[in-house]
Amino acid sequence: MSIWEFGFLVLAGVGSGLIGSIAGLASLISYPALLATGIPPVTANVTNTAAMVLTGVGSVSASRPELKGQGRRLMPLAIAAVLGGSAGALLLMLTPEGGFERIVPWLIGGASVAILVQPPPRQLAIEGARAHARHPDRDQWWLPIAVFVISIYGGYFGAAAGVLMLATFLLTTGEGLPRSNAMRNVILGVANSVAAIGFVIFASIAWSAALPLAIGLLLGSMLGPSVVRRAPQTALRRVIALAGLGLAVYLAIEAYS
Repeated sequence: MSIWEFGFLVLAGVGSGLIGSIAGLASLISYPALLATGIPPVTANVTNTAAMVLTGVGSVSASRPELKGQGRRLMPLAIAAVLGGSAGALLLMLTPEGGFERIVPWLIGGASVAILVQPPPRQLAIEGARAHARHPDRDQWWLPIAVFVISIYGGYFGAAAGVLMLATFLLTTGEGLPRSNAMRNVILGVANSVAAIGFVIFASIAWSAALPLAIGLLLGSMLGPSVVRRAPQTALRRVIALAGLGLAVYLAIEAYS
């Protein structure tokens, strides 16, 4: 890998970390950046997953105050995330290279639509608090099942998995945005880490690309919160979602032509 490609992936990682903080669609930049360096689609995806682990570690360590007292609640959800992340990683490794290349545009397009139509997180938090008030002593019984399903998607590709996980926690736990976001960081980090471990053992990771991407992702995730506080989130989320739809169309043309 040349010094230019190294720098390019660091910058792509920074952009991915920022977009992940705003809209949860970090792969909008990181995945096509890896493709641009000549890495095949499946290898680019597993490399992207491996690089994302460092971002998860940083976000969880920054969420420790919001995680106090949540250990008992998180344990069954973490188990569901381990099982789901493992299943998603296995599913990816069983998918032929050409088949995955044709699936990715649909995944990115679907994730972009989800971001475009989803209500603001604070509105979801209000709705979730109202629903939880009817059952204040427990979470919804199906929450681990939802985490398992989202974790399968997270282990397989993961674009906007964080958006889905955050929305699920906001609507079911009755917690506000800070604690729900901290839970999302932990559970999605577990699913992503399990998938990454599977890829390290059984798949081929382009480590020369994973390292600069991980550096950029760490920097971007550190800058993300300050950007989110100052930027118009609704407008940015729409721009990112529309860019994701454009990328989905481009990848579809490449895959199906």
